[in-house]
Amino acid sequence: MTTINTILWDVGGVLLTNGWDRKGRAALQAQFGLDHDVFEERHEMSNDAWEKGLITIEEYLRKTVFYEPRNFTPDDFIAAMKAQSQVLGDSALGILGNLAASESVFLGMLNNESRELNDYRIEKFDLHNYFEIFLSSCYVGLRKPRTDIFKLALNILQEDGDSVAFVDDRSGNVQAALDVGMHGIRYQGAEQLKAEFEKLGISLEPEAVSR
Repeated sequence: MTTINTILWDVGGVLLTNGWDRKGRAALQAQFGLDHDVFEERHEMSNDAWEKGLITIEEYLRKTVFYEPRNFTPDDFIAAMKAQSQVLGDSALGILGNLAASESVFLGMLNNESRELNDYRIEKFDLHNYFEIFLSSCYVGLRKPRTDIFKLALNILQEDGDSVAFVDDRSGNVQAALDVGMHGIRYQGAEQLKAEFEKLGISLEPEAVSR
């Protein structure tokens, strides 16, 4: 069995709730009295550029919310967006913490997220304590499930796919990782992830031998 020396992680749906998914958008549409269909149409036209870091959150909101006068401010809306981020109910944060403490594998973040929400989530949930590299869409200008972002990750890490595992809750993203030779794991809960790691020979014990 090839030794896994690197694990790349999605965040929303694995460690935390999603930063700005359909459910979160619906909650804010109701809270701020926005038309659902209009917002979703405008979101679809703007989100790709936003998550690739090509536009700012202010530009995104001008296109989706503040294209007409509102009785609330962009700061009000951004604060509500950030409040959507919580620790996932069945989070893998405990597993990630054990791996970070063991220093047995190199840990990186590979997720789709806008810069402003990504930066907030990293700081709010102390993700710097776990990850050694952040290959987020907003930093690298590529998004899952395109294989380009996974190929870029392998180039930056200078690793072959067979030595890298990738954890994500979405099957399309996992398949893209498999397509470039990584070990893709679809997250379905902490206990399931432990079992998948065990199959790959990944130790979760803090006293694991340092790399």
